[in-house]
This record gives sequence, C-alpha cells and structure tokens, in this order.
Amino acid sequence: MVNIQEQKTSVIHPLSPLTVEEVEQAVAILKATHPLHDAFRFPTITLHEPSKEVVLNFQEGDAIEREVFITLLDNKELTTYEAVVSITQQQVLSFTEIPDVQPGIMLDEFLECEDLVKAHPDFQAALKKRGIASADLIMVDPWSAGYFDIPEHEGKRIARAICWEKKFADDNGYAYPLTGIVVYVDLNNMEVERVEDYGVRDMPTTDANYYPETSDSITFRDDLKPLDIIQPEGPSFTVEGNLIKWQKWSFRYGFTPREGLVLYTISYNDKGVDRPILYRGALSEMVVPYGDASFAHNTQNAFDAGEYGMGQLANSLELGCDCLGHIHYFDAVMSDGLGNPRTIKNAICLHEEDFGIGWKHTDWRTNHMEVRRSRRLVISFFCTVGNYDYGFYWSFYQDGTIQVEVKLTGMLNTGTFDETGTSKYGTQIAPGLNAVHHQHFFNFRLDTMLDGVKNSVVETETHAEPEGPNNPHSNAFYPVSRTFETEQQAIRQLDLATQRTWKIINKNAKNFVNQPVGYKIMPGENCLPFAHDSASVMKRAGFIKNHLYVTPFDRDEMYATGKYPNQHKGGDGLPKYAAADRPIDDEDIVVWYTMGHHHLTRTEDWPVMPTAYIDFKLKPVGFFDRNPALDVPRPSQKHGCSVSNTTEQSNCSSTSSTCSQD
Repeated sequence: MVNIQEQKTSVIHPLSPLTVEEVEQAVAILKATHPLHDAFRFPTITLHEPSKEVVLNFQEGDAIEREVFITLLDNKELTTYEAVVSITQQQVLSFTEIPDVQPGIMLDEFLECEDLVKAHPDFQAALKKRGIASADLIMVDPWSAGYFDIPEHEGKRIARAICWEKKFADDNGYAYPLTGIVVYVDLNNMEVERVEDYGVRDMPTTDANYYPETSDSITFRDDLKPLDIIQPEGPSFTVEGNLIKWQKWSFRYGFTPREGLVLYTISYNDKGVDRPILYRGALSEMVVPYGDASFAHNTQNAFDAGEYGMGQLANSLELGCDCLGHIHYFDAVMSDGLGNPRTIKNAICLHEEDFGIGWKHTDWRTNHMEVRRSRRLVISFFCTVGNYDYGFYWSFYQDGTIQVEVKLTGMLNTGTFDETGTSKYGTQIAPGLNAVHHQHFFNFRLDTMLDGVKNSVVETETHAEPEGPNNPHSNAFYPVSRTFETEQQAIRQLDLATQRTWKIINKNAKNFVNQPVGYKIMPGENCLPFAHDSASVMKRAGFIKNHLYVTPFDRDEMYATGKYPNQHKGGDGLPKYAAADRPIDDEDIVVWYTMGHHHLTRTEDWPVMPTAYIDFKLKPVGFFDRNPALDVPRPSQKHGCSVSNTTEQSNCSSTSSTCSQD
C-alpha cells in the first residue's frame, strides 16, 4: 500500500469521470509499486468501469470503489502492459504484459514526430531538390502505418509521415502537398527509419486560405441579421455531477481517450417510472478507407478511434461558435504520454434546441388546430484528427427518440498528380490539386437495457402480397419478422428492396396490447465498402462489410476492431467475437450498428468542407402505450414575430396566447 494524498474532488457515483487528482494518484501508486524507468509512456489512463451489477444496484451513500485502467508502453523493451490500479485500496490490482500489440498513437508522439522528420538531413535534402531551403514552414502529418506485411516493420512502432508546404505561418498548407516524399518513423526510438523520394512533382499554385485575415478574396456578407437563442428562465435541464436530467430523460456522461463521449444508464420516465433503454452507448470505432491505388495513398486507412483516440483529440468548445443558447460545458480529464493529467476545457457541450414541429393536426370540420413544438436536448463534442474535423452529437427528443449524429468537416486529404495530370481516384479541386475519394465508417456500440437487461433483436422485412384473388388490385404488402437466436444470424446488411429494419425488444415486458416493448434502429445515410476482402483494411476492419452485429455482453469486447488495432494484422474485433455464434435471444446483449459516408470529393469541399451529416435514430416502437409527447405544453407566442406581407413591419407579439385555436 502507498500513502497518496486524499482525493480533492468528490466522487458521487461509480461512473463519475476521473478527476485530475485521481489520475495523479493512480500514476503515483503504480510508480511506487512497480519500478518504471524513463522510457515508459502512458498511452491510456481512464476509468476502469465497475460491473453492471455494481452500477445498477448502487444507492446514494454506498461506498464507491474507484479503479483506474492504465496502458503502459515500454519504449526501451518494446513491450506493452495493462494495469488496473485501485485508488480506494491504494494498490495495483493487476499488471500484465500484453505481447505483440501496439497501443494507439499518443498526442506527444505526433509533435515529436514532426520535429524529428523536419530535422532529418535526408528529408531536408528532399526539400532542397524541390527548391525549398528550409523546413520551418513544412507541415508533417504522421499517419498510422497500418499493416502491409513489411518485414522490417515487424515488432516496431511505425508512423508513415507525409508532408505539405506552407507559404507563410498562417497559410493553409494542405493546398501544397509534397506528394513524392514519404518518411517512415520508428516512434519507439524516435528515429527516422527511412526517407522515400518518389520524384519531384509540379506543385499547385492556388492558395486555399479560407478566412479574411489570410485571403484578400474573402469578405464577410453584410446582410445577415442577428439570430439569438434566448432562454430567459434558464435551461430545462439539471446537472448533478455527471447525472443529467431533462424533461423525462435521465442519463450519465463519461469521456474516454479513445471513444470520446460515453453515455450511461439512459432512461425515460413513463407514468412516474424510470424505464431503462441503454446501459452504455459510445462510438466504438471509426475507419476511413481511401480509394487511391497510387503509392501516395494506397496505405491510407485511418482507424481514427483505435489508432489515434477521438477523446484525446477533442476541441475546447466556445460559446456562440460551436454551440448556441444556454450552454453547460463539461471539462474532460485526459493524460499525456508521461502520465500527467491534461484537462481539455469545455470538451463537452450540453444545450437545448428547438426542432420544428413535434406534432400537429387541424380538424378541418371544426377548424380546431393543435400543434406542439419539438425540443431536443443535445450533448456533443468535436475533435480534430489531422486534416479532418468530426462532431459527435447525441440528441434526446420529447417523444422518446434518441438520435446519434456525426458532423464531418475540415480539410480533404490532398495530393498532386503524376505526369498524366489526372486521377480516376479523386477530383481536381483546384489547378494541379487532387482530393482522394474515400469513405468514413462509424461503428456505435449500444449496450441495450430495454426495460431490463435481457433483450432480443427482431428483423423485419416487408413483402408484397402476390398478385391474385387475395390481392385484387395488386397493392397489398405486409411485414415478416424473425428473432435472431445466435450471433451469426444477426450479421446483417441493410436492404432497400425489403425495407429491412431491426428492432430491439424485451420479451419479458409487454405493452398494453400485449406486445413486447421495442426500440427500432432507424438508419440514415449508409453505404458498403469497395475494398476487396484481400485488402489490409478489410482484414483489420472486417466489421464494415455489415451494418449490424449483435453479441452477448462481454466487458472485454468493447471495440469493433479489438483493443489494439494499431498495426494489427487483422482478425480481431467484431468478426472474431461473433464467430463464437453464442446465443443472443433473451440475453444481456450488445447491438453494434455501422453507418458509412461515401465521399466522392468535389470542388465545393475546398478549401474547407461544408459540414456533411450522417446519423441514425433509436425510435420507440411499442415501447409506449401512445404518443409520449402528448403532454408537451402548447407553445407560447410571447417571443414570436410575424410579417403579413412585404410592406408591413413585423409584429412581435407580447401576449400570452398559445398556438391552439377553436
């Protein structure tokens, strides 16, 4: 046991996020009981989540056992370890070597790698061949090397660095790619392994600056009137520790270096009873396969969660820029490679939004009209992974719907053309500048708890009634459903021809018409990969071939690509989990949903991408007896403005009338 300073910040629940003090304590306990030399790094320090049983049975005032999970990387011996440290007991509960794996790339390594590459004489010589005298304005992006069966990379921690040139300090360097130069870096030893030079290419000549201070061609519009979000009585949500309550919703938030935002114990209060829906929901993995066969891009397959960590790359959000209205921010406590706590201020944003019409009907016979506005609670974070920026948004609606949305913006992955001056694998977005076609796949792990821990998944397809006497006008159709019994049955793709859908149900909880309560996955945009099965990305991220997996709960099965996808040869993750073909009917199950964004690049995506949106929803189907938003109050016109025609001035009502009439 080790004497560690008492925790300064109170922890009131087993799922409370780690505090700065807890990170310091955990590292101190570990260092005091295990001699760690200076070559040890700390890729991950995060809460070691307690078991479901502990969380679900917890009562206010109960003793809380706090444990911390730590991944360690010994740069000297090229070895990875996992440790679980109990802050409560002030001791190391486990310290285990994990052979033949590479933890994700640390933020410190990004910065060190760039400085290392720019200082290397072979790299500087390659710059001089291109007439670049100094590396001061060179941008270096260390890409994960992936796995391509390169013997000299075996056992090493490799990054594949590519670079661009800025013309001045605030320039957008992605306009000037130095496509012929590729640098391989051994991150363990922080040494340049080799510099590859595929020859000098013509550089684009058009800048890509996108704000007025750096571009004379941009002036702001002057006809945009202010639009303010006003909540004079404050927000409708409450926050206590990491517990958030809004309308009839209740959930807890967490934040991890790999997944970013995590939501726990999501429930909806129905008739005075808190009904659970999800135990845990989070991004499991994000994979970006690029579709270019050339040397410059054919190994670019970023695993942005597993290789880089969406949480550790989170932005600090700013009022009026990233979120509007009455905002509640939460900080995220991360750690650096030396094990020191690092706080990302305002990493998580919580706010309410008006979302148009919730429901409406006008009785045309009596002219009685009823309408309700829809309001949603949104909790979100944004992160920057090299050139791309991603926002992850969870929205809760008054009618019981949950929406999971990703917003994609930032910079395209750019390169120059070879001597042909063209490429069928990308789009010329500016003279001499190529943007590679690619895809983004997002897998979300949904640990369901619909009215209880034991759930099932039902697939429904719609069939056309055969023509004949039973279908005299050839118009009839009907749904056909089946319940998945094992994991292999539940490996499925979307199918427009049958309008295939999937519904999570609880056979042991019936609604008022004696049907199992349910929530349906409502897909948005989606796609399938175009890489062949023999491609490295398909071996390492085989889950992207399907949109749905269902597995029995296992706390060690957290990620669609396995625990350590960085430089992994493949075969881990969801396909491996589901190969066991375990029972999933009326069991404690996890639903894994994958959605894909197919991006054929365009000139309008440059110099910075307008936001693309991709989402799915969890929508109640038979979970409630009727529309749960019937009790939403009629909207007031107190703050509304109207203009009857273009010649009249606006009339901003100050009355207390509501949007209903007889």
